[in-house]
Amino acid sequence: MKVVTFGELMLRLTPPSFDRFNQTGRFEANFGGSEANVAVSLANFGVESEFVTALSPNRLSDAALDDLHRYGVVTDRVVRKAGRMGLYYMEEAVAMRSSQVVYDREGSSFANLEKGDIDWDAAFADADWFHWSGIAPAVGKGAAEVCAEAIAAARRRGLVISCDINYRRNLWKWGARPHEVLPAMMAECDILFGTELEFQQALGVEMPQFKAVDTEYEMAMEAYTRAAEEVSRQMPRCHTIVFALRNVINAQHHLLGGTMWHRGEMYRARIFDIEGVVDCVGVGDAYNAGIIYGMLHQVDMQRALDLGAAACALKNTVPGDYGQFPIEEIEAAADGATNGRIAR
Repeated sequence: MKVVTFGELMLRLTPPSFDRFNQTGRFEANFGGSEANVAVSLANFGVESEFVTALSPNRLSDAALDDLHRYGVVTDRVVRKAGRMGLYYMEEAVAMRSSQVVYDREGSSFANLEKGDIDWDAAFADADWFHWSGIAPAVGKGAAEVCAEAIAAARRRGLVISCDINYRRNLWKWGARPHEVLPAMMAECDILFGTELEFQQALGVEMPQFKAVDTEYEMAMEAYTRAAEEVSRQMPRCHTIVFALRNVINAQHHLLGGTMWHRGEMYRARIFDIEGVVDCVGVGDAYNAGIIYGMLHQVDMQRALDLGAAACALKNTVPGDYGQFPIEEIEAAADGATNGRIAR
């Protein structure tokens, strides 16, 4: 089984030791991006995964691709195009202080994509699944058109199509508003992932708020079911709707949960209480990858959701954008191995 993902690969620059931008004299660098993060997690799980993007023809781009290759991600369809690599700068959160992100993506090779740059029929020739996110069409008009091309090609070939809404209002600077572009693209998808706020922003769906303070929190399952049914009414092709849920107590203490609506049945994940969060970037991408893995391997839907929640929880424990866990560790966490004891 093969999964193809599409999006922008960026360089992340982070001040060390929780410094603020104005304090630091150096930055720690790593590569990442939502759709690449999914590809890396899936490759770590043993799934054949390919990442498609546009990068400039220089050695920094070569280094980014080498980084993906060491995880086993295929990059044969990456387009080399004029422009630069997109950047984002991030101050890390600590205690009551929130993380701060500054995007610098205008004029990137990915933003400069044009229709016809990628042969999607060739890219999908041996694929079973296509995953994209709402960040891709936010970056530029050309990227949005190429993403629409990819969705249409995946639909023609009968691939499963999944979308992480990834609603980023501040990225939409090329002339269109998110609600003018995203819903029509989402309507072609089989599976939608997102937070409660993203579903509310993208589709206007009334959502309950996840306010867990411990693992005994009572989930408002009837309200989540009503919300999922409203999404399904708006997106009738979509058979699976995942609400990824998080309550942030402080920067290092998060509670994670989730629900999944699948063909009329509702499931809920266990709640993970995470103290000592290391890096919460990419946790939603790990969630998506765990569920995709489960569905590819035709486990029951409760198990697929459990794998997604476990992958999400574990991603909080490592720095950088990528999940770093084999499927055996995800399965163990899903089965309750969460006490942090030495494994030997």
